[in-house]
Amino acid sequence: MGGRLPPAGLGVLVLAQICYPLTTGPARAGLTVATVVLGYLLSVGHALLSRGPRAAAALVAVATGGGFAIEALGVATGFPFGSYDYSGELGPKLAGVPLIIPLAWTWMAWPAWLTAARLCPPGVGRVALAAVGLAAWDLFLDPQMVAEGYWVWRDVTPALPGLPGVPVSNYLGWLLFAVLLMAVLRPLAGPVIDHADSRDDPMFALYLWTYLSSILAHAVFLGLPASAVWGAAGMAVAAGPLALALVRERRERRPRRPADATA
Repeated sequence: MGGRLPPAGLGVLVLAQICYPLTTGPARAGLTVATVVLGYLLSVGHALLSRGPRAAAALVAVATGGGFAIEALGVATGFPFGSYDYSGELGPKLAGVPLIIPLAWTWMAWPAWLTAARLCPPGVGRVALAAVGLAAWDLFLDPQMVAEGYWVWRDVTPALPGLPGVPVSNYLGWLLFAVLLMAVLRPLAGPVIDHADSRDDPMFALYLWTYLSSILAHAVFLGLPASAVWGAAGMAVAAGPLALALVRERRERRPRRPADATA
């Protein structure tokens, strides 16, 4: 069972994301909510099945609970992201925050952590890479969601070139929160999350799929070429080394042909 649930869930998630550009209006908003819930269940389910209840509970406490708290603070005060408001299109709200928003950060926090665990030894470097791997996703996400009208920024200056609807403070705020999240996750989850292995292949696939599909969607289907470039550059910090490491590992696992006895 533990080996089947994440790959099956990943397949459904991929199908839902492929359908996203084919929808509009309320149907697209509903698909967005469904995709986030599916991604959340996939990541938390993988944490539970591969690392146990403590790791899953730590992920939920830090990413879901912490994500909601920082969002509620941001909506109420403008710190640390800047001043913004959510529309009503993403479902029920609590303290002005749609309930699916912290689920989204949980969804990507787990594969970002495992990617860093695959690439870096324990320590500051691992926390930094995991934080960048998570926060850089917002270079895709925020311009896309703003374009859909799911939230709006009151003050969008200064902004990154080509991304006029989102202030730089948003990305810096998410990087700060991602650092705190990743720094706290390991002590709460325990040593079971120190190492990544073949059990985590579905999460690596999820991270790389998110990266590559986001580039394609923004550049071709969503009319957001600037966020395609910014997101590609930002997430490449983690996605690039991960892809290279997986290719190298696959080559090392490939059985060598026996030498030709007649040579």
